[in-house]
Amino acid sequence: MSHVLQALILTLAPGGASRPAQFPCAAAAWSMDMTLLREYGVKVLLAALAALLTYWLISAIRLIVSARGINPLIKQFFNQVARGRVDAAYLLTTKNYRLHVNRQNFIRFLSGLDLKRYRNLKSGRPRVQEGQITLTVRLNSEDKKQVLPLDFTFIKVGKDWRIERILKL
Repeated sequence: MSHVLQALILTLAPGGASRPAQFPCAAAAWSMDMTLLREYGVKVLLAALAALLTYWLISAIRLIVSARGINPLIKQFFNQVARGRVDAAYLLTTKNYRLHVNRQNFIRFLSGLDLKRYRNLKSGRPRVQEGQITLTVRLNSEDKKQVLPLDFTFIKVGKDWRIERILKL
Protein backbone atom coordinates (compact mmCIF):
# COMPACT_ATOMS: atom_id res chain seq x y z
CA MET A 1 0.00 0.00 0.00
CA SER A 2 1.37 3.43 -0.79
CA HIS A 3 2.20 5.93 1.88
CA VAL A 4 -0.32 8.39 0.48
CA LEU A 5 -3.14 5.86 0.62
CA GLN A 6 -2.13 4.81 4.13
CA ALA A 7 -2.08 8.47 5.27
CA LEU A 8 -5.52 9.03 3.70
CA ILE A 9 -6.98 5.99 5.49
CA LEU A 10 -5.51 7.12 8.82
CA THR A 11 -6.88 10.62 8.31
CA LEU A 12 -10.40 9.38 7.54
CA ALA A 13 -10.44 6.86 10.40
CA PRO A 14 -12.18 7.92 13.65
CA GLY A 15 -9.92 10.28 15.54
CA GLY A 16 -7.71 10.52 12.44
CA ALA A 17 -7.71 14.30 12.33
CA SER A 18 -5.60 14.39 15.48
CA ARG A 19 -2.96 12.04 14.03
CA PRO A 20 -0.21 13.30 11.76
CA ALA A 21 -1.22 11.72 8.43
CA GLN A 22 1.87 12.80 6.56
CA PHE A 23 4.18 10.39 8.46
CA PRO A 24 4.32 6.74 7.46
CA CYS A 25 4.92 5.71 11.06
CA ALA A 26 1.62 7.31 12.16
CA ALA A 27 -0.11 3.94 12.26
CA ALA A 28 2.44 2.59 14.73
CA ALA A 29 2.17 5.70 16.90
CA TRP A 30 -1.61 5.55 16.81
CA SER A 31 -1.52 1.88 17.78
CA MET A 32 0.75 2.71 20.73
CA ASP A 33 -1.61 5.53 21.76
CA MET A 34 -4.57 3.14 21.72
CA THR A 35 -2.66 0.63 23.85
CA LEU A 36 -1.85 3.32 26.40
CA LEU A 37 -5.44 4.53 26.32
CA ARG A 38 -6.71 1.00 26.97
CA GLU A 39 -4.31 0.48 29.85
CA TYR A 40 -5.10 3.79 31.51
CA GLY A 41 -8.79 3.59 30.61
CA VAL A 42 -9.18 0.32 32.47
CA LYS A 43 -7.34 1.74 35.47
CA VAL A 44 -9.47 4.90 35.47
CA LEU A 45 -12.64 2.81 35.20
CA LEU A 46 -11.55 0.57 38.09
CA ALA A 47 -10.66 3.62 40.19
CA ALA A 48 -14.08 5.17 39.48
CA LEU A 49 -15.84 1.92 40.43
CA ALA A 50 -13.78 1.68 43.63
CA ALA A 51 -14.69 5.28 44.52
CA LEU A 52 -18.38 4.59 43.85
CA LEU A 53 -18.31 1.42 45.93
CA THR A 54 -16.56 3.24 48.78
CA TYR A 55 -19.15 6.05 48.69
CA TRP A 56 -22.00 3.54 48.69
CA LEU A 57 -20.46 1.60 51.59
CA ILE A 58 -19.92 4.73 53.68
CA SER A 59 -23.49 5.89 52.98
CA ALA A 60 -24.88 2.50 53.98
CA ILE A 61 -22.88 2.44 57.22
CA ARG A 62 -24.01 6.00 58.06
CA LEU A 63 -27.62 5.05 57.45
CA ILE A 64 -27.39 1.94 59.62
CA VAL A 65 -25.69 3.82 62.45
CA SER A 66 -28.06 6.78 62.29
CA ALA A 67 -31.19 4.60 62.11
CA ARG A 68 -30.26 2.49 65.11
CA GLY A 69 -33.23 2.36 67.45
CA ILE A 70 -35.98 2.72 64.85
CA ASN A 71 -36.88 -0.96 64.57
CA PRO A 72 -37.28 -1.37 68.36
CA LEU A 73 -39.47 1.76 68.34
CA ILE A 74 -41.74 0.30 65.65
CA LYS A 75 -41.95 -2.97 67.54
CA GLN A 76 -42.74 -1.12 70.78
CA PHE A 77 -45.40 0.97 68.99
CA PHE A 78 -47.23 -2.04 67.58
CA ASN A 79 -46.89 -3.99 70.85
CA GLN A 80 -48.47 -1.08 72.74
CA VAL A 81 -51.34 -0.91 70.24
CA ALA A 82 -51.85 -4.71 70.37
CA ARG A 83 -52.04 -4.63 74.18
CA GLY A 84 -54.62 -1.85 74.04
CA ARG A 85 -52.22 0.72 75.51
CA VAL A 86 -53.07 3.40 72.96
CA ASP A 87 -51.92 6.22 75.27
CA ALA A 88 -48.47 4.64 75.54
CA ALA A 89 -48.30 4.30 71.74
CA TYR A 90 -49.46 7.92 71.40
CA LEU A 91 -46.61 9.04 73.67
CA LEU A 92 -44.09 7.47 71.25
CA THR A 93 -44.94 10.29 68.83
CA THR A 94 -43.37 13.77 68.82
CA LYS A 95 -44.90 16.84 70.45
CA ASN A 96 -45.44 18.26 66.97
CA TYR A 97 -47.47 15.17 65.99
CA ARG A 98 -49.54 15.43 69.17
CA LEU A 99 -50.21 19.12 68.43
CA HIS A 100 -51.65 18.28 65.02
CA VAL A 101 -53.31 14.94 65.83
CA ASN A 102 -55.21 14.80 69.09
CA ARG A 103 -55.74 11.59 71.02
CA GLN A 104 -59.26 10.96 69.66
CA ASN A 105 -58.12 11.35 66.04
CA PHE A 106 -55.19 9.04 66.76
CA ILE A 107 -57.57 6.39 68.11
CA ARG A 108 -59.86 6.84 65.07
CA PHE A 109 -56.88 6.48 62.74
CA LEU A 110 -55.75 3.25 64.45
CA SER A 111 -59.26 1.76 64.49
CA GLY A 112 -59.63 2.61 60.78
CA LEU A 113 -56.53 0.56 60.03
CA ASP A 114 -58.14 -2.57 61.53
CA LEU A 115 -54.78 -3.83 62.78
CA LYS A 116 -56.25 -7.03 64.23
CA ARG A 117 -56.25 -8.59 60.73
CA TYR A 118 -52.48 -8.28 60.38
CA ARG A 119 -49.84 -10.49 61.98
CA ASN A 120 -46.53 -10.03 60.18
CA LEU A 121 -44.55 -6.84 59.94
CA LYS A 122 -41.98 -6.16 57.24
CA SER A 123 -40.01 -2.94 57.08
CA GLY A 124 -38.59 -1.54 53.87
CA ARG A 125 -35.49 0.49 53.12
CA PRO A 126 -35.18 3.70 55.15
CA ARG A 127 -34.96 7.02 53.32
CA VAL A 128 -33.07 9.92 54.90
CA GLN A 129 -34.20 13.49 54.25
CA GLU A 130 -33.11 16.54 56.24
CA GLY A 131 -32.59 14.77 59.55
CA GLN A 132 -35.73 12.67 59.19
CA ILE A 133 -35.92 9.01 58.36
CA THR A 134 -38.92 7.69 56.48
CA LEU A 135 -39.60 3.98 56.55
CA THR A 136 -42.33 2.07 54.75
CA VAL A 137 -43.71 -0.71 56.94
CA ARG A 138 -45.86 -3.41 55.39
CA LEU A 139 -48.27 -5.32 57.59
CA ASN A 140 -49.25 -8.70 56.14
CA SER A 141 -52.35 -10.65 57.03
CA GLU A 142 -51.94 -14.17 58.31
CA ASP A 143 -52.97 -15.65 54.95
CA LYS A 144 -50.68 -13.08 53.24
CA LYS A 145 -53.46 -12.01 50.90
CA GLN A 146 -53.83 -8.54 52.36
CA VAL A 147 -51.05 -5.99 52.79
CA LEU A 148 -51.29 -2.69 54.63
CA PRO A 149 -48.43 -0.31 53.74
CA LEU A 150 -47.75 2.47 56.25
CA ASP A 151 -45.18 5.25 55.94
CA PHE A 152 -43.55 6.20 59.25
CA THR A 153 -41.42 9.32 59.54
CA PHE A 154 -39.04 9.45 62.50
CA ILE A 155 -37.16 12.33 64.13
CA LYS A 156 -34.49 12.08 66.76
CA VAL A 157 -35.50 13.85 69.96
CA GLY A 158 -32.49 13.94 72.25
CA LYS A 159 -31.04 10.44 72.05
CA ASP A 160 -34.34 8.72 71.23
CA TRP A 161 -36.27 8.36 68.02
CA ARG A 162 -39.91 9.50 67.95
CA ILE A 163 -42.65 9.09 65.37
CA GLU A 164 -43.26 12.35 63.53
CA ARG A 165 -45.84 11.11 61.03
CA ILE A 166 -47.84 7.98 60.18
CA LEU A 167 -49.39 7.82 56.74
CA LYS A 168 -51.48 5.05 55.22
CA LEU A 169 -50.36 4.47 51.63
